[in-house]
Amino acid sequence: MNYNIALLKGDGIGPEIVDSAVAVLKKVAEKFGHTFNFTEYLIGGAAIDAAGVPLPQETIDGCLASDSVLLGAVGGPKWDTLPADLRPEKGLLGIRAAMGLYTNLRPAKLYPALAERCPLRQEIVKDGFDLLIVRELTGGIYFGDRGRREGKYGPEAYDTEAYSVMEIERICRVALSAAQKRTGKVISVDKANVLETSRLWRETVHRLAEEYDGVTVEDMLVDNTAQQLVKNPSQFDVLVTTNMFGDILSDEASQITGSIGMLASASLGDGTRGLYEPIHGSAPSMGGQDKANPIATILSGAMMLRYAFDLSAEADAIEAAVDKALNDGCRTYDIVAPGMKTLKCSELTSEIIARL
Repeated sequence: MNYNIALLKGDGIGPEIVDSAVAVLKKVAEKFGHTFNFTEYLIGGAAIDAAGVPLPQETIDGCLASDSVLLGAVGGPKWDTLPADLRPEKGLLGIRAAMGLYTNLRPAKLYPALAERCPLRQEIVKDGFDLLIVRELTGGIYFGDRGRREGKYGPEAYDTEAYSVMEIERICRVALSAAQKRTGKVISVDKANVLETSRLWRETVHRLAEEYDGVTVEDMLVDNTAQQLVKNPSQFDVLVTTNMFGDILSDEASQITGSIGMLASASLGDGTRGLYEPIHGSAPSMGGQDKANPIATILSGAMMLRYAFDLSAEADAIEAAVDKALNDGCRTYDIVAPGMKTLKCSELTSEIIARL
């Protein structure tokens, strides 16, 4: 098969971790008989420096013409003093909007080889865990009406949470479909004891669940979910929730996996094209030093193969190679254990490729 992939390397460690993912994808193409064509476009601070804006039109056009998009990271102190509409992060928000991406998939997996890196007690995580958070990305309180006004106690600010049935349906269908390919268990996270939007959310997800054979849906309040993630994360498989709740819970989940450098993500819309990126930032102080952990970006590439191109065997091969490398003690600085050699970004990439 022949696929066109847009590369948005971005800033800081972005170029080196994207290069690592590309090297792995090229090996997969060789092994499985595919052709991946890579084209680079500017985004974030790099785009500001070269074109004066964080998201040039050429980048938007290139991404929309591609089969999928792989992103590194954007931002850094160099651009912190710019006006809000010219900050690197505007490039990321802009490309999500231009591509119509409303679903964020964030897997959180603790590999047994990294159990000692988890802050939870070993008896809780000794067997690892593997969960998927499905977060609504373009609605809710982050995008609702907001402002400031004179209130009962003087000046006040307000932010409005609103969800339509359509928005709830489309994100819940993603979660229910994902669960059919996993263990069939969905936890729908809300605050239905307080919020009307959560009560509509509950009604909608349970109605839809009747259409999905082999899938069960349970409701869990967001505060209890936050507690259960650190009490017994292995109880979860697929979690589906709103923009704000998903933002918080996915960051919590990232902290119990051993390192934020391990976590991939996918942002999806209605078609097969998506935006795949690690959840960590650009780490500008480390940029160009060949120190970064490339695994999150490599696993983002695996997610791209699985969700954008329906190449499950190829995605499985990447994930298995990462697992083997970790079991063999191949580690970058953030996941190294006493007595192990600390590998550079490029060295760990080579070790993973050797195990494909």
